[in-house]
Amino acid sequence: MTLPSYRTLNLTQALASVALIIIAIAYFENILGLEPCYLCMTQRAFVIGIGVICAIAALHNPDRSGQRIYAGLSIATAIFGGYFSGKQLWLQSLPEDQVPACGIPVEYLFDSFSMSEAIGMLLRGDGNCAEVQWQLLGLSMPGWVMVSFIGFASLGVVQFLRKS
Repeated sequence: MTLPSYRTLNLTQALASVALIIIAIAYFENILGLEPCYLCMTQRAFVIGIGVICAIAALHNPDRSGQRIYAGLSIATAIFGGYFSGKQLWLQSLPEDQVPACGIPVEYLFDSFSMSEAIGMLLRGDGNCAEVQWQLLGLSMPGWVMVSFIGFASLGVVQFLRKS
């Protein structure tokens, strides 16, 4: 079996990242009216990060050592993003009496706190992150985002290990 070129796989990952963000904003926010929680916003940042890394890799089209650097960066980004998906899935699994208190809206967070404080709050999550707002085939949204991160990481491993 012949793999698509290095550039093609990176472009595919970059376009998948764009598609995921468009779906999140156009469908989930604007059509279904779902408000993203802190951890949702954090996961989006990692999806965007993977897209940016893969787009740069596709444009740059480096030699083998450069390819491995980009692949390593995309794998690391997917792993960190997967951590936050897992954290949200854990919050969703908590009994109601153990869910942390809900926080302030994201817009207010960035208006009222310094960037480092706001990012710290985003990374911790809050009680809003424990609410299951949507499911498909028994998986909530962070579950599907986790599946996406696993896919991105898997393609990153393929890119890292490929011979040509």
